[in-house]
Amino acid sequence: MKHIVLAIVLAGGRGARLDPLTRDRAKPAVPFGGAYRIVDFTLSNCYNSGLRKILLLTQYKAMSLDRHISIGWSRYFCREMGEYVDVVPPQQYIAESWYLGTADAVYQNLFAVDDEKPDYVIILGGDHIYKMNYDKMLQFHIQNNAAATVAAIPIPSHEASGRFGVMEVDSNYKIIGFEEKPDIPKTIPGQPERCLGSMGIYIFNTQTLRDKLCEDAIDKDSKHDFGTNIIPSLIGTHSVFAFSFMDENRKMEAYWRDVGTLDSFYDANMDLVSVDPHLNIYDAAWPIYTFHPNLPPAKFVFASELRTGQALDSIVCPGSIVSGGLVSRSILGYKCRVNSFSRVESSILFDNVQVARGARIKNAIIDKDVIIPENETIGYDHDRDCNRGFTVTENGLTVVAKQVGPS
Repeated sequence: MKHIVLAIVLAGGRGARLDPLTRDRAKPAVPFGGAYRIVDFTLSNCYNSGLRKILLLTQYKAMSLDRHISIGWSRYFCREMGEYVDVVPPQQYIAESWYLGTADAVYQNLFAVDDEKPDYVIILGGDHIYKMNYDKMLQFHIQNNAAATVAAIPIPSHEASGRFGVMEVDSNYKIIGFEEKPDIPKTIPGQPERCLGSMGIYIFNTQTLRDKLCEDAIDKDSKHDFGTNIIPSLIGTHSVFAFSFMDENRKMEAYWRDVGTLDSFYDANMDLVSVDPHLNIYDAAWPIYTFHPNLPPAKFVFASELRTGQALDSIVCPGSIVSGGLVSRSILGYKCRVNSFSRVESSILFDNVQVARGARIKNAIIDKDVIIPENETIGYDHDRDCNRGFTVTENGLTVVAKQVGPS
């Protein structure tokens, strides 16, 4: 008998640590790798895993994300066959407040779960970069007769401290302890520098999920969070297992990235332009889907001694023109223009960035629609960048927001 599985993607986070990239858009809607949005990786995992019933819960600054799903993703699903990806803003069916936590977000939308009557519910975040077959996790959940299953990945203890849920398991991978973002994480036996971190991916038997969410909703001391409240409350009374992350990226080292900070976001993008990236976006066996606008191919013009339009170790999206400028180790989104004698080095340009003649950019992220004037420099003088209202990170990355262009 085929089981009914409902996927719920939590896509309502503010993404404050990615400011200014999240001033006008939700974190899952932030562009990644030139052609994609962050949420595309979770949705592609769902699609490739055969999960075709998806609720995407939004909250903050959801217009860009809503538009992307409507234009780019609806065409992959057949409503007549019971397939869908529905964007669900806060409905306030149960409470007049916005979502108080990840668990409360699902609780406030239990009416949508009840409408589908699934056997299992898989809870996913919409803000991580990775490839994973969720069906393998579901089969593990069913075979172990689990009430809940948590996806787990070994991570360095210093990275987990204060950032990730950490679990303890027995020899059968049954969870016997769980702490959300502990300052001193409990390590894996025999591996004192690593711990078993939660990926924020959960599978529940539907009735178990419903019962626990209803209990949690009336607990005034709860933070209404899956990692802080729901999962710990199940341990000891229910069968809860950890599923060891099985990577579909097909590399020597498992790939899973939390791109929650500007520097981590930048590093993950820069990996894509390396000779042998850790993340393979060209893998036909596990494709990443998105919306591709109807644009002409990228173009490179002027092949002369005086000026040559070229891009080296870079990704250049359709509609972009490199006209006599040099682009190296960079990512150009759709409809960018790099004019003569300009240089773009180790940088990320979102859609429709215009770089005028003689301008120079390095170690920077430029948000969409920004116009860089002639002979301007960005990323060369951090004090000057800060004085002009740009964001400069601890690692020396300069970020130019949509509203703040060079004077």
